[in-house]
Amino acid sequence: MAETPAPFPAPEVDWTLFEVPRALAMVRGQLAFSWTVLAQRLATLSQDDLDWEPGPDALRVVRRGEQRAPRVVGAGEWVSEWPAGEESAQPRTIGWLVAHLTEAFFERWEWTFGEHRRRRDDVELSGEVGPAVAALVDQVTRWRAAVDALDDDAAFVVGLGQATEIDQAAPFGHLVLHMNRELIHHGAEITMLQDLRRARG
Repeated sequence: MAETPAPFPAPEVDWTLFEVPRALAMVRGQLAFSWTVLAQRLATLSQDDLDWEPGPDALRVVRRGEQRAPRVVGAGEWVSEWPAGEESAQPRTIGWLVAHLTEAFFERWEWTFGEHRRRRDDVELSGEVGPAVAALVDQVTRWRAAVDALDDDAAFVVGLGQATEIDQAAPFGHLVLHMNRELIHHGAEITMLQDLRRARG
């Protein structure tokens, strides 16, 4: 299947952040650079990449009613299958990883900068590569813009994020670092799975 064209402009990195000796500048710099690296790969994803199941019982994004898992996430026509438990060894599809990042950034933005009302179950997901990538781009872009608008002291404000008990007890810089880790961790999985699928033809 032909590659999809990039559905978004390449994200910009403010390289001057890497010269600023402040906590918020450090976490913002890491976020910007990590997102730029992943965005380059997202722009090359095909539908086959998104759907490929790397092993049995892989977690997927499917139309509602077609799920294999007892629990799903998503408010619309498409839902993301949820792991059987915290220690589940079920493999993940790229589609699932994109959806997971989408709902994670959606919920953290809502409970930090939004109305503190909606949860990940309220997010609209898609199993189609264009809308799936566009949704993730929207959520990360919105999160970055909100973090960028904060002053330096915000990194040390306890409870700025309210999504979880840990967020409520932690200085905000820790939440940004956590979301950076999610982006880096799952971005590496997306890259590896895309390379593996294409190597196998």
